[in-house]
Amino acid sequence: MDTNNEVQKSNKNETVPIPDPLIDKILFNKYKLLKKIGKGSFGNIYLSKEKDTNEYYAIKIENKNTLINFLVNEANMLLYLNCPKTPSIKSFGYTNNYNYLIMELLGKSLEDIFENILQKKPMSLRCVCNLGYQMIDILEFIHNKNVIHRDIKPDNFLMSNGDNKYLYLLDFGLAKKFRENDNSKHFPFIKGKKLTGTARYASVNALNGDTQSRRDDLESVGYVLLYFLKGKLPWQSLMIKNKEERYHKIMEIKRDISTCELCQGCPEEFQKYFDYVRKLEYEEDPDYNMIKSLFINILEKNEFKFDYYYDWDIKLTINDCNNFNNNKQITDKNNEDKYMNNFDMNRKKEIDDENSFDLPLDKIYYRKKNRKKKRNKSQDKSTADGAGEEVENDNNSIEENLIQNHNDCCIII
Repeated sequence: MDTNNEVQKSNKNETVPIPDPLIDKILFNKYKLLKKIGKGSFGNIYLSKEKDTNEYYAIKIENKNTLINFLVNEANMLLYLNCPKTPSIKSFGYTNNYNYLIMELLGKSLEDIFENILQKKPMSLRCVCNLGYQMIDILEFIHNKNVIHRDIKPDNFLMSNGDNKYLYLLDFGLAKKFRENDNSKHFPFIKGKKLTGTARYASVNALNGDTQSRRDDLESVGYVLLYFLKGKLPWQSLMIKNKEERYHKIMEIKRDISTCELCQGCPEEFQKYFDYVRKLEYEEDPDYNMIKSLFINILEKNEFKFDYYYDWDIKLTINDCNNFNNNKQITDKNNEDKYMNNFDMNRKKEIDDENSFDLPLDKIYYRKKNRKKKRNKSQDKSTADGAGEEVENDNNSIEENLIQNHNDCCIII
């Protein structure tokens, strides 16, 4: 009897997932939401299919009734940057309650690959250097556009969808300009700011409350690469519940640890990397070619080359990246087309009409948090505590009318 009671109690304590009412809905009578595939810093991401073309997209949804609309800033930034290694925008839409960003569908994030495919096993030196070179290359591009990302972490680097060969950077909700143009000075240096970014990978300066610049993005990349190379960083798993105290402790560990100790067991080029980026001044121009040459030197010393080599199995990863529902690749349209041809099209139209919704929505339900998560993400969550009104300041962000005036982007209201 006692055993049965314990079983009943345990069943009652189990968290029951709440079905997401957005699944199978039609957005703007055009995009069908198939599945929630991720969560950005400040919004949920859904896999969607365009009815007319049968093409797949990622749709990011943000509640508009928040202090700062980060999705508007992200859309503006992506259009302004027009970077080949950031997701392209299909449409940006908004209503009274929600913002919607419809963009190119990419593959899995490096964090997903590291946790679920590599099972948290450290990556090879060859793989890390191939990733590091691409990360610096992407940062060089956006920095040359006078923009800093401010939330560099493994979750925000995704592999391309399909060939799974190239690296992309996304989630520009916290990005901002560090100066107006190439000929202007940096925006004023301020101390005592709250953290904007992710504590685990944030620079010492960012954790210390200093205004961020290009050097801080570069330092964050270094921590990401060490995380992949070693499997863990020294300041992970701190048992401190108070956020401010935890941030301060992480800052102290990063500040006090020497680059020699931090990069112990790694090629000397990694120590040179941290010695260089940590000594950069607030307004100093980084030498991106020199930084990229460090990764090339490591590859050449080990008789490798920059060749987009990754530890994970390519074919397996392609299937995994394209697999969102019932182990079925979303790019395989043959079976679906065959099924739809045999489907009663009149009934299909009725179902589409029933599932269509013209926003605003009253509620968006999210799945309850699982109390027994395998991974402690207390240090991985992006914070906008220090963002304030920066992303909406005319001097520090891209003008909102850029979206409306962009020829390749459709605005939906």
